[in-house]
Amino acid sequence: MYMKSLLVLVSAALSLANAHQHHQIPLSNEHIQHDATKPLQETWLSKYGAQIDQPFSGPLSFSHLPYSRCLEDESAEFDIAILGMPFDTAVTYRSGARFGPYAIRSGSRRQKESRGYTMSWGANPYTMGAKMMDCGDVPVSPFDNALAVDQMEVAYASLLARNVSAKDLDVSAVNPARHLALDGLEHPRIVSLGGDHTIVLPILRALHKIYGPISVIHFDAHLDTWPAYPGTSTDQSRITHGTFFYMAKEEGLMSNQSVHAGIRCKLAGIEDLENDEEVGFQLISTDDIDDYGVNGIIQRIRERVGDTPVYLSLDIDVIDPGLAPATGTPEAGGWTTREVKRIIRGLAGLNFVGADIVEVSPAYDNAEITGIAAADLVHDFLSMLVAKEPPKRFARPGSIWVPAKDEL
Repeated sequence: MYMKSLLVLVSAALSLANAHQHHQIPLSNEHIQHDATKPLQETWLSKYGAQIDQPFSGPLSFSHLPYSRCLEDESAEFDIAILGMPFDTAVTYRSGARFGPYAIRSGSRRQKESRGYTMSWGANPYTMGAKMMDCGDVPVSPFDNALAVDQMEVAYASLLARNVSAKDLDVSAVNPARHLALDGLEHPRIVSLGGDHTIVLPILRALHKIYGPISVIHFDAHLDTWPAYPGTSTDQSRITHGTFFYMAKEEGLMSNQSVHAGIRCKLAGIEDLENDEEVGFQLISTDDIDDYGVNGIIQRIRERVGDTPVYLSLDIDVIDPGLAPATGTPEAGGWTTREVKRIIRGLAGLNFVGADIVEVSPAYDNAEITGIAAADLVHDFLSMLVAKEPPKRFARPGSIWVPAKDEL
């Protein structure tokens, strides 16, 4: 019975094949004829236009900015550069911040020049006269910290020496710190993406050559002014992400007008605060925001740094780990992202010579929330660098709120 059924199936298959044999057309050029009455296939460009990058596509540069390997392309000119420093071999707890520049750029994918306007700033930083460019990452050594620190300093100094793009514009609208340069020239400004916080030491070394002693506005949960850690046995081992400010003070890189904001770490004792004051910092703790409010903190920071050259360094752990978990040394009880953003807006108009965001370690992130927060803070940095003063409240179309006369 089985063999009979099999023979029936084979016979049916052969019959079907013979039925289609006379309808097959061999593939050859003589059988392909072009119909001249039909138009040729449209190209993508003629049918759909430019090949734009979507929020989830395209090369990875910060906010889809123009990208150049500026360290090797010495013809690249810019007013503000984004520069990655993927260094994390001087940490005291969890490593991984070498992936920070990637995470921050990834977090910025929904941002772009054409949609850079925010209600909080009342402006788009990309349309305010400064040319911005993503200059890629410094290829730092992960094997030799002394070499890596030198590589970062040379890279930063190289970009500081570039010609600015807006030299024919009113430079005071692009860089209010121009008059503070020791050589009297206009220098670009750099927003660095860390990397662990050690990157600030080579940055301050490079900036000091241009501006002299720098006042630092330091957002962080930790002081980072400790002299050294137990087990230090070489000069290079003294340099960590918790000691770099102490080293900078030893080298005379900082003014005596620096300020911490958001401090809440555990200490060895009051002697840590006494040492911190000797390094040149005043301290605003996390709890101070409850007593003095955002505006009070802004006022104290501005009074502290005055009209000196100012560098802003923001460790992502200043934000509570419930809102930004991806960092190497998390501390409970931090500020919210919104509070930090409001403080940054209040600092616009100071003589900023550069800024950074550090200690983003994406291996500890959830749904990219830390990378997204960091990218949004960098957008605030760009607005801060080109704004002449803090934004004022204004009457927004459709808003139910009408600012008072003294707020306009």
